[in-house]
Amino acid sequence: MARAANQKLKCLYLWQFLLQNTDEEHPATIPQMIEYLAWHDIPAERKSLYDDIEALRQCGLDVEYRKAQGGGYYVASREFQLPELKLLVDAVQASRVVSGTTSRRLIHKLEKLCSNYEGSQLQRQVYVEGRPKTDSKSLLYSIDALHEAINNGKMVEFLYRKPASREKEKRTVSPWQLAWENGCYYLIAYQDEKEPAGIRNYRVDRMSSVTVLGDARRGKAEFRQFDLPAYLRKHFNMFGGPEYRVTLRCTADLESAMRDRFGKTPLFVPEEDGAYFHFDVPVCVSPQFYGWVCGFGGKVEVTAPAEVRKGIHDMVQALAKQHD
Repeated sequence: MARAANQKLKCLYLWQFLLQNTDEEHPATIPQMIEYLAWHDIPAERKSLYDDIEALRQCGLDVEYRKAQGGGYYVASREFQLPELKLLVDAVQASRVVSGTTSRRLIHKLEKLCSNYEGSQLQRQVYVEGRPKTDSKSLLYSIDALHEAINNGKMVEFLYRKPASREKEKRTVSPWQLAWENGCYYLIAYQDEKEPAGIRNYRVDRMSSVTVLGDARRGKAEFRQFDLPAYLRKHFNMFGGPEYRVTLRCTADLESAMRDRFGKTPLFVPEEDGAYFHFDVPVCVSPQFYGWVCGFGGKVEVTAPAEVRKGIHDMVQALAKQHD
């Protein structure tokens, strides 16, 4: 009786066997399939397996047959090809906001999307210098709750840990978008619980106890013409600050670097000698912006406005005095 019941599962077990145990380099023979099915208490004959394989093909499983010596049947194509899975594994491994435990769990799931032989190639270690893994165990649940709030137009409440501090503050904001920047997830939201009200960003891995509220979110007017790429370009490392229209003068060899940072919009104006060019961009000026300018070792100069020139001058002077 059990054998008859198992017979109804024959195609499912055969599908499972082919997905897990075959690829182009590792085809399986009919005797191997019969042995696998017998281990699951399912009797099978050669002729019936030919019909079963054809049924699997009609259901969408791409099964091919190789006639050469050592040949057999194998799954020729899958939803994700091995290079695509390797790319996803690398992204998971390199992300500092995905904990080590979550990384291993996600990669284990990705392994199931290819054969056992190919799955061994997904055990890769991608190390990104200076990017230790987060210890956040609630990150995925926070992201899920934020997506729910955004999709339903609701406000959220959460505890937020300040940078370089263990203290947490309760925040209530109106979520509008999630962004991935500099290896971290950020919530882009409208906040009006503190003055001044406006658009703010919050690192998701610093959130905990994210709760979707019943209140409709606010800030519709502020986000009506919101440009996320422009917002990301003018916030250096996602730090805020007063916004200025900043003029940057750069050596000619930095054109591609400036395009990578600011996109195609700014008009680069070459200077007469061809050794320099300058352009204007909106920037939320912060110490991180000053550090970015200094990182070019004198190849980038802030020429306007005067307040920003003074800000970078004062910072450099303070650093020089500190390192005397």
